[in-house]
Amino acid sequence: MRKIHYSWVILAVTFTAIIVAGIIRSSSGIFLDPFESEFGWGRPTISFAFAVCLFLYGFSGPFMAAFVEVFGLKRIMLYSMAILSVGLALTFIMKSEWQLILIWGVMLGIGSGLFLTVLSTQVANRWFVKRRGLAVGILTAATATGQLILLPVLANFVENYSWRSAILLIFALSILMLIVIGIFMKSWPEDLGLTPYGQEEAPTEEVLSSTKRNPFKMAISSLLEGIKVKEFWLLAGSFFICGLSTSGLIGTHFISYCISFGIPLVTAAAMLSFMGVFDLIGTTVSGWLSDRYDNRWLLFWYYTLRGISLLFLPFALAEGSYTWLVIFSIFYGLDWIATVPPTIGLTRQKFGIEKSAMMYGWITASHQVGAGVAAYTGGVVFKVFGSYMWAFLLAGGFCLLASLFVILLKKHNPRELV
Repeated sequence: MRKIHYSWVILAVTFTAIIVAGIIRSSSGIFLDPFESEFGWGRPTISFAFAVCLFLYGFSGPFMAAFVEVFGLKRIMLYSMAILSVGLALTFIMKSEWQLILIWGVMLGIGSGLFLTVLSTQVANRWFVKRRGLAVGILTAATATGQLILLPVLANFVENYSWRSAILLIFALSILMLIVIGIFMKSWPEDLGLTPYGQEEAPTEEVLSSTKRNPFKMAISSLLEGIKVKEFWLLAGSFFICGLSTSGLIGTHFISYCISFGIPLVTAAAMLSFMGVFDLIGTTVSGWLSDRYDNRWLLFWYYTLRGISLLFLPFALAEGSYTWLVIFSIFYGLDWIATVPPTIGLTRQKFGIEKSAMMYGWITASHQVGAGVAAYTGGVVFKVFGSYMWAFLLAGGFCLLASLFVILLKKHNPRELV
């Protein structure tokens, strides 16, 4: 029987870690109403804490990529998961708004930064030569898998027991994940005397010596290089709108929007997890398509179709039909993270494989700024108008704008792909 290469063990550990970090981050939508009811905090304040989380996990991405290069993949994964565990533990004793912002904004934002931004690229680049695209696709889909499996479970815990029981569940998962990372994770194939999957020769000393560089200088230098290039701004601008229209708006406010129309919490969470099923499919297919077709036009259609679906949602909810809501969940779900593979592909085409992780980290930071803006302004819109309708209509309009950004990108020869 042929022995399984340890790269696939690393892939499995990383996939599971991203699922746990992803459900911790995305669970904010489950806790928005319970926090508001128990503590009496205003929705804009709670939304602001969640917005800080989205902002910090995005902006920590390029720095996390640099820290991984200097201090090691396993160590940074352990530190990041530990921050998530401590943050969840402190949630049980929080009483003030500033504590909410510190825990659910700062701590969970920084703790999830590595797992939800650059980890998939780092693991694929280090552990795979062959099947690298497949590895990125699988790891990118992990956040959707977390929603698929656990959001309805958390919603059931909140509805039948309390929000504290739901926090306890994800806290236990984070502790278990710490143990798994500690036992099975390795930073490099060389730690086990192996080469990356599909590579015959040992890595050169030149590659390994790059880990001695200053992480902050590495991250800032890549940003300074990026801001001089038109393609960087177009990719960052479109990804800003991507974050605004996904994790910022849908991830934070979709459940509350459904509840405002009389849809039960568990049903709304099930709809969100249902999107995760189709997101898993859509992201995988998008990765396959991005190897074969012009990534610019893929993004053009992804953003256009997403914009149409967001413009449709308020009317679907107003109709009070579960059928229309299911149709939206399928259509939107297929498009949720489908933008990631072609965005990574375009980043790699422009900046090369060695710089792609850091550059993509900064582009992801822009994504999370957009997510933070939507998470906060969504709460403000609800307070002012008593409805989320205008927030979703505006997000749909911005998606149509993003579709114009991406077709302005310069077309690259497919042979330039590394």
